[in-house]
Amino acid sequence: MTASWPVDLDGVTESVVTTLGPNDRWNVAALGLHAPASDDAVFARTWGRTRTWRNFRERGEGYVQFTVDPVDFAEAAMTVREETAPVLSSANAWARVAVEERASGTDGGTEWVEWTLAPIESAVEHRTVPTTNRAYYAVVEATVAASRLDVPEYDTQTLRDRIDYFEAVVERCGGEREREAFAVVRERVDGE
Repeated sequence: MTASWPVDLDGVTESVVTTLGPNDRWNVAALGLHAPASDDAVFARTWGRTRTWRNFRERGEGYVQFTVDPVDFAEAAMTVREETAPVLSSANAWARVAVEERASGTDGGTEWVEWTLAPIESAVEHRTVPTTNRAYYAVVEATVAASRLDVPEYDTQTLRDRIDYFEAVVERCGGEREREAFAVVRERVDGE
């Protein structure tokens, strides 16, 4: 059984993925989807031996979701979150995907695995009129900077300066959900 992606993918599209763990709960994580260059398949990378890596390897599938909820994204990127159902209520669209390892290696001492993702079922849950909120994107970029704090190839002070800058953008441009999302980022960054 095959399906189409419920959204157009271009460049690297940030998503939230849920994967079924050994405890029969759905682990929620952030996942960057790399759009195909031509006839190639969509792929994503996991870094380290994460829950997503383990669940992809053991189960061979997951649910890729597209949400604009900044709290759900921040929690996916910065915390261990588990759910009883695979699709978040904030998902505007989702695709159940079959995953297959296509490459692996090490970069800066961190193991990575590249996975091909093939939709086998998909749905659009909510249609929205697109808007641009700089604070939402600041939350996304802050989670990326925060995820690299322990990587030796990145300068810690530069990353912390970026996080501070993105926090100022959230304060200036964000609403309640963006501020709540940045609190998740700040708690994880300051807790290290």
